[in-house]
Amino acid sequence: MADLFEYAVIRVVPRVERGEYVNVGIVLWCQPAGYLAARHALDPDRLTALDPYLDHAVIAAHLDALQRVCAGGAQAGAPGSLSAGERFRWLTAPRSTIVQTSPVHSGLTGDPDGELERLISLLVERPGPLIRNALGDDGKPITH
Repeated sequence: MADLFEYAVIRVVPRVERGEYVNVGIVLWCQPAGYLAARHALDPDRLTALDPYLDHAVIAAHLDALQRVCAGGAQAGAPGSLSAGERFRWLTAPRSTIVQTSPVHSGLTGDPDGELERLISLLVERPGPLIRNALGDDGKPITH
């Protein structure tokens, strides 16, 4: 059975005034499954392309803190005492900081862990080569 889930893309915005960012992770909440987790995959080359002076250790510390908030408890500080849903909303609230999240999106899944991995692969990790001309002149997929 598929359950409703919500997610946001975690972004690093090295210079907020420029509005440029790199997708570095996903935070996913599935209330019916009692699931709240985040995963990140930093690509130093992509981050350095936007800001060669960026302190990657600071970014990693911010992302580790985000994962602690997902886990909840005392190690997460004040947000750690909130419910999972409240922590998700706290994490995805709009911010003008170096680590931000996208607007929240939703979907259906029977496997929140698998969905988190799928979203990391789709939205965070470097894409594979672009397949050009995958559609014929009639707009239909080429099957040969």
